Amino acid sequence: MKLFSNREQQLLSLFSHDTDQAMDALYQEYADYLAGVCGRYVRGEDALKDVLQECFIKIFMQIGQFHYRGQGSLKAWMTRIVVNESIDSIRKEAVQAKVVIDREPPDLPDEPPDTDGLTADVIERMILELPPGYRTVFNLFAIEGRTHEEIAGQLGIKPATSASQFHHAKKLLAAKIRDYKLKHRT
Repeated sequence: MKLFSNREQQLLSLFSHDTDQAMDALYQEYADYLAGVCGRYVRGEDALKDVLQECFIKIFMQIGQFHYRGQGSLKAWMTRIVVNESIDSIRKEAVQAKVVIDREPPDLPDEPPDTDGLTADVIERMILELPPGYRTVFNLFAIEGRTHEEIAGQLGIKPATSASQFHHAKKLLAAKIRDYKLKHRT
């Protein structure tokens, strides 16, 4: 058997020999990471599990069309699937709730928050508490690195709306951080 320089190549090689073992190995390797990505967008444990299950089905169905482009390309490809499936889930939920984007931004001061002393878990929890439109745009822009034009195309909104949602998400997040620090002063 051929030796590979990285884990992604090893996993991809398994798909040509033993699909069941390959699926198990891929799941074991990336389930926690992909659940974390999904959790940035999807609220609720049941919804997260449903979306993640759909993601893995799509990954396993499309792995044959994936073209390896170097270390990290498999992880990036799967991350893109998870983000897209998460956004599709948000869209479906929004259609059912008749809410797509948050239209009434809070009136908050525009100053950067002091995050010293806050753990990543606390900040992540605050991001999850943002309204769905704010949270989605914030994650796509700040974490996934998408432009407002790309976000607008994906969400069916104008680039200015995406920029506005991001701006208001930052302000609301800053207020949450200030409130948290006031409550947990030592």
